Amino acid sequence: MTVTEAGARTYEVRTYGCQMNVHDSERLSGLLEDAGYVRAPEGETADVIVFNTCAVRENADNRLYGNLGHLRPIKMAREGMQIAVGGCLAQKDQGEIVRKAPWVDVVFGTHNIGSLPVLLERARIAQEAQVEIKDSLETFPSTLPTRRESAYAAWVAISVGCNNTCTFCIVPSLRGKEKDRRPGDILSEIRTLVDQGVLEITLLGQNVNTYGVEFGDRLAFGKLLRACGDVEGLERVRFTSPHPAAFTDDVIHAMAETPNVMHQLHMPLQSGSDRVLKAMRRSYRAERYLGIIDRVRAAMPDAAISTDIIVGFPGETEEDFQQTLDVVRASRFANAFTFQYSIRPGTPAATMEDQVPKAVVQERYERLVALQEEISWEENKKQVGRTLEVLIAEGEGRKDDATHRLSGRAADNRLVHLAAVDARPGDMVTAEVTYAAPHHLVADKVVSVRRTRAGDAWEARQAAPSAGSAVSLGMPTIGRPPAEPAPSSACSAHP
Repeated sequence: MTVTEAGARTYEVRTYGCQMNVHDSERLSGLLEDAGYVRAPEGETADVIVFNTCAVRENADNRLYGNLGHLRPIKMAREGMQIAVGGCLAQKDQGEIVRKAPWVDVVFGTHNIGSLPVLLERARIAQEAQVEIKDSLETFPSTLPTRRESAYAAWVAISVGCNNTCTFCIVPSLRGKEKDRRPGDILSEIRTLVDQGVLEITLLGQNVNTYGVEFGDRLAFGKLLRACGDVEGLERVRFTSPHPAAFTDDVIHAMAETPNVMHQLHMPLQSGSDRVLKAMRRSYRAERYLGIIDRVRAAMPDAAISTDIIVGFPGETEEDFQQTLDVVRASRFANAFTFQYSIRPGTPAATMEDQVPKAVVQERYERLVALQEEISWEENKKQVGRTLEVLIAEGEGRKDDATHRLSGRAADNRLVHLAAVDARPGDMVTAEVTYAAPHHLVADKVVSVRRTRAGDAWEARQAAPSAGSAVSLGMPTIGRPPAEPAPSSACSAHP
């Protein structure tokens, strides 16, 4: 067992899946630290390893059990080490996890992440596995302690769960029906974050724009965006992911009229074929989707719009696929997260007839990626010569170690690589775009650097660093197909 200077046990949280899981992992870290654990030093095996799993990703179970198998001999040789499995796969498989991997100490679900410290202690005392899966939400995650990964940007969950029944998605059965937080609680959390130095927040929900359904206010999301505009010191507001069927003109107006709400929208399309959308139980059609895009651009001509698209859904014909390509051409997405459909046990689509052959899916996928790459590059070239304000980021990586470029996000969320400059993560750099690639911009002409409270907060963290471990997001990437086909983005999969 690793003993720190204070004699505390160490922990590591390994995260897979969507932004909601990343946010939940911040809560899990906060809970463990509140209970006296400390993060394991980089490169060292922790006393407690927590897997926050995803059931949407392809081969998620194989990946989990492979990792558990790797840890088994380490755990057997190390007295007191504990392993916990939570998240969507735990909610789905429940006791099956302990049956397959009896060396796991704790299994907990999506509805009771607050139970983790108690379950670990119970398992330690009883010397047997503790499996606790709740059928409904026990405590709204945002009321739990949190260890934020970033000093300058933060997730803020406004709802959990989903009321839709998309045939490719298992999330509603694992996350439950939508539960909404009260607006006052959300704004209180945002103000607290801003007081701590945060400049940017992202409002999170499985269907973020249906916020208010639980308390009967269909305009609640637009009101919340406008209220964010009144938070002094909050510079950037984003949200993910909305559902086209519930997207209202009021939200468009709120985005256009509220200065700190970014002109950036991630709007999942999934398919451009009305026939396929119907089979997916997506309650909108291509014409409505394109109408939303047109109205967003009319209100915000500079808006950068991204999307999710599934290729090869059961029954998809070449004509259906061509209709998807037509919508992509018309929409001019800044980028798209493209996924090859693959069977998810437990979903209605898994048993549908006319599953599309893998070779056909692959070929269509490559055509879609090629088209979107062309559009992304054309749209990025339009940015050359523009002057952008870039929020310097930590973890985006340097473009070139030799030139020591910094990286960050423009207001529209485009990735920008900057010339070498004296700026910290959380600071704002104003620079002119000098080059465009399909998935990033280069801004070599730096105009100014604005040191911010967020940069101060980041610097203060570095002055008193806590031992850390990487969060493995398992997020999808843009571009050429990976070795294994990427899964559908049922949980918001935008970075």
